[in-house]
Amino acid sequence: MAPPRPFVTPDNACHASELAAGQPRGASDTREERGVLLEPTPETMHFLFRLIVFFYLWGLFTAQRQKIEVNTEEVKIEVLHRPENCSKMSKKGDLLNAHYDGYLAKDGSKFYCSRTQNEGHPKWFVLGVGQVIKGLDIAMMDMCPGEKRKVVIPPSFAYGKEGYAEGKIPPDATLIFEIELYAVTKGPRSIETFKQIDTDNDRQLSKAEINLYLQRDFEKDKKPRDKSYQDAVLEDIFKKNDRDGDGFISPKEYNVYQHDEL
Repeated sequence: MAPPRPFVTPDNACHASELAAGQPRGASDTREERGVLLEPTPETMHFLFRLIVFFYLWGLFTAQRQKIEVNTEEVKIEVLHRPENCSKMSKKGDLLNAHYDGYLAKDGSKFYCSRTQNEGHPKWFVLGVGQVIKGLDIAMMDMCPGEKRKVVIPPSFAYGKEGYAEGKIPPDATLIFEIELYAVTKGPRSIETFKQIDTDNDRQLSKAEINLYLQRDFEKDKKPRDKSYQDAVLEDIFKKNDRDGDGFISPKEYNVYQHDEL
């Protein structure tokens, strides 16, 4: 006698038909779901395209905004007067002689005037080595002797968020300077200048040697100066550079750039 056939419910019947056809239950649904992923609908493609365009345009907008912000932080230079004959332009490391007045851009009040300092003598400083604020180092590049400029310096190139209370400069202050450049000479920290000053070639600079160099340099400037001013400059040089107090300036004391040639 043949064994009894198992009881088949409608669900079992469906399962039995799938097995009979060699297809596991749920396979048809899986293929349909996979079809949706592999073949996006036109609506999905349109949405993705709009999303890509949106992010592309947003990137352009952000980049343009950053560019505008950077431009507002530049040092602005206006040339008020430039001599027709300019035999030498200022560059980093040059020794400059200049007058300049400083104003707060906010209200135009004056906070500095070099003509009221040091008995009214122009200020001497080396360009590009941090002896003045960064904005002036930038603003006075490529200037000719006799040239006048008006420059606007943003806070990031001046005294920043801290300001300078001693100089009556508030935080985040934009500064305006009116500059008149008198002389451009080879920087005092160059190897060539050291050798030029060191007339006896003993690898150290005496007061007599530096005094002679200053005298010749002032004569080139063709501006009358009394001897007391030259003496004051000489004393200031030794006060700031003769660190061991031996009355001479050694190559190491003289040369802030630490050139091996010296």
